[in-house]
Amino acid sequence: MDPRRRAMKTFMTKLAWLVLVTILAAWGVPVKGGSQIVPIIEKKSCLAPDGVNIVYSVAGAGEPGLLFIHGGLADRSFWDAELKAFSDKHRVIALDLPGHGESGRNRSKWGIPEFGADVRAVVRAEKLKKVILLGNSLGGPTAVEAALLLPGIAVAVIGVDTFQYLDYITSPEEARKKAEAFRADLPGSVKAMVESLFHPDADPAVMAEAERRMDRASPEAAYALFLSIGGYDTIAAVRKLAIPLRSINGDLYPLDVAQVRKVKPDFAAVIMKHMGHYPMLERPAEFNRLLADMIAGF
Repeated sequence: MDPRRRAMKTFMTKLAWLVLVTILAAWGVPVKGGSQIVPIIEKKSCLAPDGVNIVYSVAGAGEPGLLFIHGGLADRSFWDAELKAFSDKHRVIALDLPGHGESGRNRSKWGIPEFGADVRAVVRAEKLKKVILLGNSLGGPTAVEAALLLPGIAVAVIGVDTFQYLDYITSPEEARKKAEAFRADLPGSVKAMVESLFHPDADPAVMAEAERRMDRASPEAAYALFLSIGGYDTIAAVRKLAIPLRSINGDLYPLDVAQVRKVKPDFAAVIMKHMGHYPMLERPAEFNRLLADMIAGF
């Protein structure tokens, strides 16, 4: 074949592929590239009940949907690997809670119940009929609060390095001290917090990346967030939960399964050895295998 005709044929093939990908993207369909699934990830937004703009990423199709909730000062990018890993079988969503990432900060009342209502707003915007709510750290109790607002829709709550114990309530004074520290020196407070959330021999690059992302938080939003945690009763919320509660935890902080089961008898957890607070960042492939097995159980 003439080289020019060969080049034109190659160009037209690539152009046709690009057009197909664009069409499928509009339909939210993941596309295969070679042996890999290339998910089409959309950035969308909706309004919280109080009018704050919530930005989220969404990919794939299939029920139950999976909605990922980040922890305090993190953002939806902490779940990038999960959007790619699960979008071939599920509608997968990761949101920025208000005060985090690209979501709005113009909120007058902050708290875990309010974050739960934010999650419900996203579920409604996506018209999910069935959803598993997954939350890391602060995202765990937020997932519980959201599940209580989504009867018949929420299938299960899966915590990620959270629910180690339920009987500790942060006092308002303790919450205020932490809130003031983050407002006064966000970079220094974030650095100290990140160092406490990894094993001492953790990959420095992973730690630095987590710190970099969390440094983007607003000092005022961080202040409001930590202040709102004071007095929050996780036990009261979990006791109302009528759907399964599970968790995938690291071993940096001990998990008191017996204590959690006094509140939620069906609670079960998987412990990742030599793992810190962010297993989806440290060992995403292993974490996603464990998560896939847990999801299959529902």
